Amino acid sequence: MKKLPAFCLAACLLVSLGAAAEAPLYAPPPEGGDSLWASFENPGMKKGAGAMSNRGGKGAAFRPVAAGETVTLLETAGPGTLRRMWMTLATRTPEALRAYVLRMYWDGAATPAVEAPLGDFFCAVLGRMEPLENDYFSSPEGRSLVCTVPMPFRAGAKVTFSNESGEDLPQLFYDINCTLGDAHPEGTLYFHAAWRRENRTQLGRDFEILPKVEGRGRFLGAHIGVVGNPSYSGWFGEGEVKMYVDGDTEWPTIAGTGTEDYIGTAYGQKEFIGRQSGCLVSDDQRRVWTFYRYHGPDPVYFHRDIRVTLQQMGGADKVQVLKMVEQGAELRPVTIEGAPLLEGDAPLPLDDPSLPATGWTNFFRRDDVCAAALFYLDRPENGLPRLAPAAERTAALPPVK
Repeated sequence: MKKLPAFCLAACLLVSLGAAAEAPLYAPPPEGGDSLWASFENPGMKKGAGAMSNRGGKGAAFRPVAAGETVTLLETAGPGTLRRMWMTLATRTPEALRAYVLRMYWDGAATPAVEAPLGDFFCAVLGRMEPLENDYFSSPEGRSLVCTVPMPFRAGAKVTFSNESGEDLPQLFYDINCTLGDAHPEGTLYFHAAWRRENRTQLGRDFEILPKVEGRGRFLGAHIGVVGNPSYSGWFGEGEVKMYVDGDTEWPTIAGTGTEDYIGTAYGQKEFIGRQSGCLVSDDQRRVWTFYRYHGPDPVYFHRDIRVTLQQMGGADKVQVLKMVEQGAELRPVTIEGAPLLEGDAPLPLDDPSLPATGWTNFFRRDDVCAAALFYLDRPENGLPRLAPAAERTAALPPVK
């Protein structure tokens, strides 16, 4: 049987997953499709068995989760689609939201397709909850976590919450809304999410938003956080986003023009919320930035493999850069006023007399960078490294102002 191209598979996926949302509100329910919610009031989604605790008097709206405990939020067999997730917690500090872990397994897989700190997954990057509403995630008043990314499965799904902090969580509320019995077409992709952090990045080496993944699929986007190195002044975000697709090695096929450009703004990056991109935290004084970008209208397909990176580059006036060097900052100039400094046999030093006395200078730098990458793949397991321990995830998180 001839295989469909990846773009056809992705189109089928979007059509099938969007059918429930795009059908007229008055359309009859599909044959064999059941709408169910998992919550502590009915975690098994059993028919006619919800809200039975305390004789129906809200006896199981939440439950505590002890330190080190993992709770199964949803487990079901057969085909279906997770369509919406909502959560809130009594403890919402940055350290807690980094220590709590969300995992999702499809079709009985041994390893999770989704494995990320709770906050970073829900776009509360660096554990900072801010009011938000975009196409896939929301937090109406900055106290809850909502995801509406469609997540199909064929033979079953399992969602867990792990408290990897050192303290008990007094209250966890949630509901996961799904349809079961969905008839997914052949080639329907599975949703994945992976998180990683480098504190600090390596000089001249791009940060990997998404390490190399093999298979066919679609890169949906990322939630990114940067905690700036105090050794530097000036602008942190000159780095380009690069996507190495289908066999790319040294050089990527897809390359952007700058960090703030990637999220749709320009000449700096202040706070804004958009449907497909935004910046939730822009704190120049504390050197903290959190931002997101999705590829809904501009799909990024891959047929064999993909790797996504963010160049570690900042910029400042030449005078500032020379002062940073004098003060011991670890950096490497790459351009001045757009003129390349790296193309010769040896890098041209910034104090070379042939260069302008002043001018905007881009330079490689090292910062604390993290990212939760979101993507669809043609298999339920992705082969990526497992999530870092809680101590590494929570170390040196910046305080909330």
